[in-house]
Amino acid sequence: MKGLILSGGKGVRLRPLTNTRAKQLVPIANKPILFYCIEQLVDAGITEIGIIIGETGDEVREAVGDGSKWGVKVSWIPQEAPLGLAHCVLIAKEFLEDDDFVMFLGDNMLELELASMVHQFMNDRNDYSLSCRVLLKKVEDPSFFGVGVINDDGQVTELIEKPKEPPSDLALVGVYFFTDAIHDAALSISPSKRGELEITDAIQWLIDNGHVVDHDILDGWWIDTGKKDPLLECNRLVLSKADSEIAQSAVIDEETSISGVVQIGEKSVISNSIIEGPVAIGNGVTISDSHIRPFTSIGDGVRVSDSTLEDSVLLEGCVIDRAGLITASLVGSNSKVSGSTVSTDSNTLLLGDNSIIDLS
Repeated sequence: MKGLILSGGKGVRLRPLTNTRAKQLVPIANKPILFYCIEQLVDAGITEIGIIIGETGDEVREAVGDGSKWGVKVSWIPQEAPLGLAHCVLIAKEFLEDDDFVMFLGDNMLELELASMVHQFMNDRNDYSLSCRVLLKKVEDPSFFGVGVINDDGQVTELIEKPKEPPSDLALVGVYFFTDAIHDAALSISPSKRGELEITDAIQWLIDNGHVVDHDILDGWWIDTGKKDPLLECNRLVLSKADSEIAQSAVIDEETSISGVVQIGEKSVISNSIIEGPVAIGNGVTISDSHIRPFTSIGDGVRVSDSTLEDSVLLEGCVIDRAGLITASLVGSNSKVSGSTVSTDSNTLLLGDNSIIDLS
């Protein structure tokens, strides 16, 4: 089985941050979102991964490399325009050949045991000619998602994209298992009203033409990281499962208090500060006279002084100085947030890379 990750979206809902970076490379607990997708495929025993890329393809290529850091082979598949998920299947045909594959949306974060799902699909596709399995999750308002209709045998009978009156509460999560039958389906459908080849239409074609399409239910959490608040929620979820790890080269003075699960990277220096985990602190970070509260991720090379941070994600190279309380914030790389005096004010920020904010 092969893996296909879709990483071509523009990330308009995370602007201004995604004006200068791929949304799939925004970090969760100091690791790019896309890396979590790759690691789940690797943990499932998949060694060949195709990645669909768009306008930000060069940046994604540079970050991922050839896949050798994970022991896999990565193939790059450019998509010139966002023409739909089924179009991604079509342009990936040369990579996929006639192999079974799992397709993953590259900006989704999920709590799932992908390895067991892959193993189960491989067994079931041989037992009863299964052509596709979709992953579904019960949601309160399915009208924002593709929705699956299931019969008593657990087979999918209908998929509806963002219905005004949802026939079920089962939303498509963005993880799909396919045999090579999906290629004929993708070739047989027409573009939707928005001009895209929809994967829901391709799967519906399979159903209508006698193929077996069934489902699995996701019991764990599922976060679409395309907006700031869900991204911060995902950061909280990942940090809550993290383990403590403090690099030997990190320097922490006696006036600093550390509690809870805390990760501190190489050559970071922390003085006269309070660190309350769960917190992730990258390499080469300097923190002085500050309070780092739970669910904060601080990227490499960040400098924090005379400030309080909580429930926030700071990308590499930021400078936070006398900024009061920064909470529920997403701060782009190499940004500077400062005040003229030590402040007790509270601020919530969404900043693109290289921003300068004066809070005085």
